Amino acid sequence: MTNIAICGANGKMGKTIYSCIQERDDCKVVAGIDLYTEQYADFPIVALPSELPVKPDVIIDFSNPASLEGLLEYCLSTGTPIVVASTGYSEDQIAQIKSAAQQIPVFFTFNMSLGINLLVQLAKKAASVLGDRFDIEIVEKHHNQKIDAPSGTAIMLANAINEEFDNSKHYVYDRHSRRQKREKSEIGMHAIRGGTIVGEHDVIFAGHDEVITLSHAAASKSVFAEGSINAAVFLKDKPAGLYDMSLLV
Repeated sequence: MTNIAICGANGKMGKTIYSCIQERDDCKVVAGIDLYTEQYADFPIVALPSELPVKPDVIIDFSNPASLEGLLEYCLSTGTPIVVASTGYSEDQIAQIKSAAQQIPVFFTFNMSLGINLLVQLAKKAASVLGDRFDIEIVEKHHNQKIDAPSGTAIMLANAINEEFDNSKHYVYDRHSRRQKREKSEIGMHAIRGGTIVGEHDVIFAGHDEVITLSHAAASKSVFAEGSINAAVFLKDKPAGLYDMSLLV
């Protein structure tokens, strides 16, 4: 049994994680962390990690980047593994996450969906086969409440593809002010925000007289919740290190 604390427990993702855990017998929620501490289930919710009444086996963080410092401080001081599932981190915060992984188990990825992480592997394979003969564009679509753009998943896809080109590609986020032809060294990224779109990602390989598109669409938040729960169960009792979804695909 894996005892889990949910950071962001009163948010939409936090409640979805709790609902998914209720359907499983390999883990349970023992506490929540949220500035909004109203209790809605049979576990306590506190405002800060330092106020947790019990030490969980793993913390799942689906809150926001502002929570990171306090979470890492708690996890480092108690040796608690953490699944970092929020998005919108700065480069400095990502460096903090990687530094913490030298002392505690940290599961970090820009997207907790198994399908998205399979898409990453397929995109890498396509890039290695198609090479520079095809232009690469990434289109991501999310709901109108999402703050960061492009999505962390779009960046993850671009970074994975770029590795196949020895990181020789550069990213172009906005074309309306670029009065020039597309360069071969570009990976274009485009963000769409509207309605209640949970998350859709297209990786487009456009060549001469043919186009290959790899796509993933999430119909509900539960795909991300289940991924984070699987990560938490996996992370329990692991040694210090940085883990990601490639280990679960």
